[in-house]
Order: sequence, then structure tokens, then C-alpha cells
Amino acid sequence: MARITFLSSFVKRWTVWEYLPSWAANIPVYGFWLWFSLRARHPFFFSNVNPDIPLGGALGESKSDILRLLPPEIVPEWVLVSPATPFEEVQAALEKAHIGFPLMAKPDIGERGFLVKKIETPAELRAYLEQWPVPFILQKFLAQPREASVLFYRFPGPEGRFGISSICLKEFMRVRGDGVSTIRALMARRTRSAFQLARFEQDFPEVLNAIPGKGEERLLEPVGNHARGTKFLNGDHLLDAQLVASFASICTHLTGVLFGRFDLKYEDETALRLGKFQTMELNGVFAEPAHIYDPSHGMWRAYQDLWRHWRLLFLLHRAQKKIGVQPTSLGESWRFIRGYLGYKKMLRAIKR
Repeated sequence: MARITFLSSFVKRWTVWEYLPSWAANIPVYGFWLWFSLRARHPFFFSNVNPDIPLGGALGESKSDILRLLPPEIVPEWVLVSPATPFEEVQAALEKAHIGFPLMAKPDIGERGFLVKKIETPAELRAYLEQWPVPFILQKFLAQPREASVLFYRFPGPEGRFGISSICLKEFMRVRGDGVSTIRALMARRTRSAFQLARFEQDFPEVLNAIPGKGEERLLEPVGNHARGTKFLNGDHLLDAQLVASFASICTHLTGVLFGRFDLKYEDETALRLGKFQTMELNGVFAEPAHIYDPSHGMWRAYQDLWRHWRLLFLLHRAQKKIGVQPTSLGESWRFIRGYLGYKKMLRAIKR
């Protein structure tokens, strides 16, 4: 199979929906936001949809605070460590929580898989925490073979309607060896993995020169994030009454969260339908219906689904307001946003 050329890569980057840069793909979404903000007379109208999460989980929310809202039986062991914590205390906290290696490290405040990394050894963890002096969640690495994102909504009140509006199944980035080609060459043959080559050259150069045996599969990315090469597939065929009932029961614990997306791992479809899964994180109001990135879905269907979800946020906002739950004030919203922008600026300075 031929190598993906610069020209073909450039064309696909700008013509294939799922590969569009985030800022370009979201231009219509900014219009959706403006339209519903005008109707609600509040730019952050969605903040009352999830009153237990700052700004409803639009940005800058603490992942550890959200994990504490979830039933413990669906959350893997985790600890939160601050930059000031001596490494010996970090190791003691991991031992107390029964978290071994490998483990997953993720910043307590982050987005789109930024700084999420599978850590193999204590030495690697120490170096990573020293490189990025921000609060980190260290979470048990989940061995379940399947990963999905499930987006739910529920209207307020004991009789409020509950639904699942998106199921996304994730296919991790892999290559299959031919016994001759390096991983670098194998990645260059497919658009999805070719887009990840620059990141691998920077972060995992030692991986790229390996030559897998003929027919041997190599997992390249254990983090199920679209921006890191994971293929997203529409999982609507899994939606049935049993699945809805299982998630509805779990979400009764989330009294102050009416709209969110579980990023989870599970053994098989039966386990998922029964609500037997482990949650890596729960995202708030800006959680996308991730199935829209299915290669077969297409841009126009994606925007239709995004419009439907923004309309759903508006209806939830209105239902909350009707019972007296108001959006976050403009002053408090701007203070929170400024704090988050300052945090991102600090991270960019470290990255340089």
C-alpha cells in the first residue's frame, strides 16, 4: 500500500468531516450557541443544566470533583495528587488505593485528551509529574477490552423524561505488520495514523523503528480519543430498553447533573446493557455526541445531531429555570473563564 502523500493528506484534512480542525468544524456550532443564547437571554444559559458542576461542565471543570458525584461501583480506583506532593507520598497513596502499574495519568483540569498518558513505571510517573506541575488524577488502568461514550439527558423532577441520545464505540489505533515495514511506514499508509506521525516522532520515536512480524497487530494508542487517532463508530444499534433502564438507574445518583457523557470501558455488550462498566470520566454540557465522527456519518448529519443536542440543552435550561434553578451569573462566569484561560496559558508556557 502506498504512502499517504502530503497533497492527499492536505486534501483529506480539509475535505473529510472527521479530520477538519476543531476550530473550523465548530463554526456552525458557534452559531447554534449564539441562537440559543439570544433566546435564553444569557450567553451561559446551559450552566443551570448541571448545577453541581461549574458552568455545567462547559470548560475548566475538575474531573475529580465529578468523579466524586458518581456511584463508587462504576468508578475505578483513583487518587488526586498536587504538584507539591513528594513522590514518596504519591507512591504511598497509590499503594493505599491498590493502584499498580501501568496506570493512567490525566490532569484534573483538561480537555480533548490533553496530557492523558498511560504510565508504565514509577520512574516514568515521577518524570511526568515533574514535567507538568499541575494537579493530576492517577487512575487504575482498566483492562476491559471495549471502550464507549454514552451521552444521556434527563428532565428535572421524579417523572422527568430520561434518554440516551448518543452511543459511540471506539476502535483503538493499531497497525498490522508485514514482517518488513517499520511502524513508521505502516502508519504512513493510512490517513488516520498518518496524521499521528508528527506526535509519535515527538513523544514515541523509539516505537516508530520497530518492525512487527507478518500478521502481528500492534496497539499504538491506548487512549480512546479521536484527536489521538481512535476511530469513532456509531453504536446506536446497542440502544434498547434494558440499556436505557440501566443508565437511568445509575443517573438517579446525579441529582445535579441533567446532561452528560460517560466515557467508559466494558467487557461486552451484555455487560454494557446491564450497566456493568467502569467510568473513566463524566463530561458535562459541552460533551459532544461522539458518534458524529463515524466516517460513514457525514458532515450534514453531524450538524443535524449537534443542533438537536444544543436544542436539548436549551429545553433542559428552560425546564430548570421554570423550577427556579438559574444560570450562573455573568460576573461569576467570567471569573471562572479567566481562571481557566490563565491555567491554559501556564500549560502552554510549560510545553514550550
